[in-house]
Amino acid sequence: MLYIIVAILIFGILIATHELGHFATAKLLGVKVNEFSVGMGPAIWKKQRGDTLYSVRILPIGGYCAMEGEDDDSADPRAFGKAASWKKMVILCAGAAMNFLTGLLLILILYVPQQAVLVETYGGSTPGYGTEECGLLPGDRFLSIDGHRILVYGNAQMYLERAGDTLDIVVERDGQTVRLDGLYLPRQERTDEEGVTTNRRGILVASEAAPLSGFGKVQYAWNMSLDFVRLVWISLGDLISGSVGVRDLSGPVGIVDTMTEVGSSATSAYAAFYSLTYFAALIAVNLAVMNLLPLPALDGGRVFFLLLNIVLYRLFRKRIDPRYEGYVHMAGLAALMCLMLVVTLSDVGKLFGR
Repeated sequence: MLYIIVAILIFGILIATHELGHFATAKLLGVKVNEFSVGMGPAIWKKQRGDTLYSVRILPIGGYCAMEGEDDDSADPRAFGKAASWKKMVILCAGAAMNFLTGLLLILILYVPQQAVLVETYGGSTPGYGTEECGLLPGDRFLSIDGHRILVYGNAQMYLERAGDTLDIVVERDGQTVRLDGLYLPRQERTDEEGVTTNRRGILVASEAAPLSGFGKVQYAWNMSLDFVRLVWISLGDLISGSVGVRDLSGPVGIVDTMTEVGSSATSAYAAFYSLTYFAALIAVNLAVMNLLPLPALDGGRVFFLLLNIVLYRLFRKRIDPRYEGYVHMAGLAALMCLMLVVTLSDVGKLFGR
């Protein structure tokens, strides 16, 4: 129960942080904010300061930033709808930016105490696969595979698993960067004496510790944040290509369940803190990327319409009727709610199917 509460609080904090990004930039750029709320549901505390009502509500599941003229017409000169396009864009993107910065900060908190990190190196070839003369030498540190930078530990193994038969690999060898293009390393099936069949390339990935300096910790946290962004794009690509299905997605129920399992299986309080903080950082960056997708009802969809209106006005001196844009966002919101319902039912099914 403790970890369920912690997981719900983490969700609430990340959503509130997102809304804080909208609120702070709106205030900074002179857009009127009618209310800024932490939490949802009935208010347990309210205070009016200037034009803005600040409130804390009973359900710790997020919050909201209600700007004047955000969803309807307003004659107020400080309304969101009357702000310059660049101001609207900054305000809309600020929520995702705050989520990304939150994820970066959480990762940095985890790695400040670390003195070293693991990096992936070439560990040699598996006998019988004919990869002994592939051009890689034991100890070579992987820098990129097929143009994908190796940002953090685990990237090399992942991209080797996803690559085709021919690979372009860049490694660091004795302090020098070495390019190895067109390496033919196809997957090969082998069946051992016990009848177990494997399908692999025949090259081994090893690991070694690399020292982590003060600035190196910041750089590693940044790299891990970028890797989280990249993982979202890879997952979306797999979803579109059909490599994964809707059942492989997780909504709030599935994420809370996963966080509960992670916390409960930890062997110490520090391990639980580390795992939950890492998971919270991953969710924060995921929220940032997903929210900026050019889909109706998301901030990214609203940014898309802003850019489209700018282009239409430059070309034809016309803009899209706000009513039609509103209809699109409403339809998008309905579609997202339906998807969320399907994913939630799938998560619940997984829980009861154990």
